[in-house]
Amino acid sequence: MITITPTPTDESARHRAPAKEVANMPVLVTETAAREIDAIIRQQDLDPEKIRLRVGVKGGGCSGFSYLLDLTEVEKDSDEMWEYSFERQPEKSAATVGAGADGDGESASGGEPYTVRVICDPKSYLYLNDTTIDFKDEIMGRGFVFNNPNATSSCGCGSSFSA
Repeated sequence: MITITPTPTDESARHRAPAKEVANMPVLVTETAAREIDAIIRQQDLDPEKIRLRVGVKGGGCSGFSYLLDLTEVEKDSDEMWEYSFERQPEKSAATVGAGADGDGESASGGEPYTVRVICDPKSYLYLNDTTIDFKDEIMGRGFVFNNPNATSSCGCGSSFSA
């Protein structure tokens, strides 16, 4: 937890309410989003041990701020970082159908593990604290979706917000 303590500039400021505690929450990545990130890393033949998903915000967009997502090897000392580990879904093929222990076509063991490392610069983190990144693949389109509790409004497409 970070405690924000205002510095009194005059006598009346010394009698204000106590400092408010702000909880630092991670930028969360759902398993669906992590699977898509992993697929992109593998499709582009990137080294999963070096690659980070940089999330951020920049000024612009129809609501004031736009979300940024970037696969990068560059990590700054000031970046926040979170790691999310999952297991890849076993791939189904004609050869594996009926080969599972319970006859459902899947092996009894889980898939291969993978880790998604998410980084965020301190200024963006002020706006992304406790945000969840998901991935939707629907008839109207596919893409990453941000559920940001810090946003006071967002645009119709969901790629920009105001805080």
